[in-house]
Amino acid sequence: VGRPGIPAEQLIKATLLQTLYSIRSERELCPQIQYNLLYRWFLDLPLDEKVWDHSTFSKNRERFAEHNLMARFFQSSVVAAIKAEAASIEHFSVDGSLIEAWASMKSFRPKDEPAPPPDDDGPGAANRWVDWKGEKRGNDTHESKTDPEARLARKGTGQASLLGHSVHVLMDNRNGLIMDLDVRGADGHAEREAALEMLERAASNRRLKPKTVGADKGYDDGGFLLDVAGLGIDPHVAIREGTIVVQDAQSAARLKGMLRQKEEGYTISQRCRKRVEEIFGWLKTVAGLRKTRFVGQWKTRLYALAAGATWNLLRLCNLAAA
Repeated sequence: VGRPGIPAEQLIKATLLQTLYSIRSERELCPQIQYNLLYRWFLDLPLDEKVWDHSTFSKNRERFAEHNLMARFFQSSVVAAIKAEAASIEHFSVDGSLIEAWASMKSFRPKDEPAPPPDDDGPGAANRWVDWKGEKRGNDTHESKTDPEARLARKGTGQASLLGHSVHVLMDNRNGLIMDLDVRGADGHAEREAALEMLERAASNRRLKPKTVGADKGYDDGGFLLDVAGLGIDPHVAIREGTIVVQDAQSAARLKGMLRQKEEGYTISQRCRKRVEEIFGWLKTVAGLRKTRFVGQWKTRLYALAAGATWNLLRLCNLAAA
């Protein structure tokens, strides 16, 4: 006979509570559901019913990914924003940020080096003393033995490198709602690749009619500008300072982007796109995405989608009350 199944909507709503109230883990969430009557009411969980074990989330995570449940939950929040006319269907912004991986720098070892046994306390142990002086490390020769999908990256010039993943957001320029979200490897090209894929999905969405997209200087690439223009979208991208010599189609696209900076629409897009930092700030502090608690991109992506849906629902509630 077995135990009765747990409705998927209860697990999704429990994850929403976790992101909304900054609960650090499922192990901490389940006891709070046990005694918090408001949580029980929100989850449609009767008072005499026992709360499921925290391992239930781990056991159902693959099922959620297989059936795209979190992605569909996130998309439902986007559709709700569009139907409420709270989100712009024409003007957007894109940006990306780093999420610290659940892996230490000690785990970043040469790819051909075997991982030490878990009970090894010798010189090759996972918690050994490590001296990287004189050793050249990079993503092409090294990988994390804890999370092989994590990449060595840094947030900016002069900042320390860390193992991480990158989260990318497509934001509407009207009220700062998340229209699309993705998590992938932080390889230096992920921002432009993710932005282009999100814009392609937006262009093919019958509910959206994208006309402009704002972005910072990290997206100043001739190939990216051409691809965005090919979708019928004006790229309001900040162009790096310096003389542009037109030699090919890519340099011509950059020159066109520089000339576009004199337009009023560009100024508005650049002013609106800065609101995306509010999203990243909320995701990393309230939702706990400064450092992922999961090993692997797909698990981090599931949680990020839940956090993105929570942000949208929270924004819609605040806008309705305003």
